[in-house]
Amino acid sequence: MPEEARPSVAAVVLAAGASRRMGRNKLLLEVGGETLVARAARIAAEAGLDPVLVVLGHEADRVAEALAERACRTILNPEHASGQASSFRTGIAAVPASAGAAIVILSDMPRVTAPMLRALIARYRETGAPLVFSDYGGVSAPPTLYDRSLFSEIAGGQEFGRDHVRRHRDRAASVVWPADRLADLDRPEDVERLREMAPDEAASTPT
Repeated sequence: MPEEARPSVAAVVLAAGASRRMGRNKLLLEVGGETLVARAARIAAEAGLDPVLVVLGHEADRVAEALAERACRTILNPEHASGQASSFRTGIAAVPASAGAAIVILSDMPRVTAPMLRALIARYRETGAPLVFSDYGGVSAPPTLYDRSLFSEIAGGQEFGRDHVRRHRDRAASVVWPADRLADLDRPEDVERLREMAPDEAASTPT
């Protein structure tokens, strides 16, 4: 099928958390001059994901302001305090019918890149698998691509992405990345750890 005739792949960027362990809203930490949440929306757009949906919750107004110059649509999750699974469901429920799949992205993973997202789409197109996950040295984690055939299961459950990966692993495909690409930011010390891990990648070091 010609590329232009294929259904689009949407982005669901999860950006609703309270960042309790960080002590401040980590989504507003800057990476190479842009906030983590703005970076996540940007790489999704650069990867060709359409639309880019960003799920907000904690400090929604401040996070939305950080996204003012990004080509994305924000979705408010009024139940964000109940945990990340509710934002996962909220985002998937907002994916328009024009999209045949969605990639779920966490805003606090600054070493995820647009080429990584494009690789998930390529594996999806190659294999026809209903789920394509990222494999970091044997650890499965986002970003993860979900085919529309899984959307009703996601919407009707209380589970998060890892549970769906386990359930459908026999039908899933994966893309393997170096283990250090999994680096996320939960605590203040994670910032320094990331700096030590990749001292030559200034653009990937938050400030």
